Amino acid sequence: MTGAGLDSWYHEKESAWLYRQVAAAEPDPNKRALFLKLASAAEEQAGKWQLAAARGGASSAARTFAPALRARIVAQLLRYFEPRALRPVLAAMKLRGLSIYSTPSAVAGHAMPTSRAEVGARHRSPLGGGLRAGVFGVNDGLLSNVSLVLGVAGAGVSSGYLLTAGLAGLLAGALSMAAGEYVSVSSQNELIQAEVDKERLELEHNAVAEQAELAGMLRDRGVSPATARQAAAEISAHPEKALAVHALEELGVDPGDLPSPVVAAGASLGSFAIGALIPLLPYLFGLHVLWFALGLAAVAAVFGGGMVSRLTDRPFWRGALRQLVLGAVAAGITYLIGMAVGHIA
Repeated sequence: MTGAGLDSWYHEKESAWLYRQVAAAEPDPNKRALFLKLASAAEEQAGKWQLAAARGGASSAARTFAPALRARIVAQLLRYFEPRALRPVLAAMKLRGLSIYSTPSAVAGHAMPTSRAEVGARHRSPLGGGLRAGVFGVNDGLLSNVSLVLGVAGAGVSSGYLLTAGLAGLLAGALSMAAGEYVSVSSQNELIQAEVDKERLELEHNAVAEQAELAGMLRDRGVSPATARQAAAEISAHPEKALAVHALEELGVDPGDLPSPVVAAGASLGSFAIGALIPLLPYLFGLHVLWFALGLAAVAAVFGGGMVSRLTDRPFWRGALRQLVLGAVAAGITYLIGMAVGHIA
C-alpha cells in the first residue's frame, strides 16, 4: 500500500485512535458514544482503503500503525483537560463531531436553524458587516489623515505642501486599505472553501459517520434520538443540504453566502477616503486655516465615535469622547514629531 492510499489509511487509523482517546476523556455518556461510533467508522474506512490497495495490486503487507507525535501530545492533553476545552486543538487534527461542543442554537421543541438567513432573522447584529466596515473605515481615514496633516504642519511647511501631503495620505491609505481588504477576504474565502471541500469529501466517503454526527448535533440541541436519526437521514439524502448544515455547524459559515472581495475592497476604499477627506475640505475650498480644519475633524470624530456607540447600544457620549481623545493624542504626537523633524531640517 503506497502513495495516496497509504496516506488515507494512516489518516483514518489515527483518527480512530484519537476518537477513542476523546471518548475515554469525555464524561458525558452520549457524547462518548458518538466518538466511539466515529472511531468504528474510521476503522471501517481504514479497512476499505487497505482492501482497495490490495485489489489494485499493491503489497498486502499492512503498515504497522503508530500515532504521530502530535497525536500523542493531544492524547496526553486529554488526560488533564476535557475534550470541550481542547476543541480548537482537536479541530486542527481534522476530527469530526466537535460541533456537539458548540453553544446550542436551539432548545427542545424548536428546529435547528440551517441557514444564515434563519439565524439572522432571530439574532441580528446591531452593527451589520457592511455598516460596521463603513463606520470604522471613515473613523480610520479621519484619524490617519488628521495625524498626517498635523505632523506635516508641525514641520512648518506651506499650505500647498500640507494639502499635497494630505491628498497623498488619502490616496495611499485608501488604496492600501482596499488592497488589504481584498487580499484578506479572498484568503478567508479560499480557506473556507478548502475546509468546505474537505467536508464534502467526508460526506462522500464517510456518509455513515457524517450522518451519525449530524444526528448527534440534533440530539445535543434537544431533539429526541428517534427524531434526530430520522432528520439526519432525510437531510443526508440531499448532499448539498447536508453540506450546508455541516458547514454551518462545524465551520460557522454558509458556503453559498461568502463575502465578495471586490465589494469589501470598494467599501474600505470609499469609507477611508471619506474620512481622510474631512480635514482637507477647508484647504480644497481655499480656506487655509489649520485650526478650522482641526475643528471640522473634531466634530467628525465626535459624530463618528458617537455613531459607533449608538449602533452598539452604548451611550453616544462615551464613544464620542473616546474617539475625540484618541484622535487628539495621535494628532498631538505626530505634530510634536513634525516640529522636531522641522527643526532638525
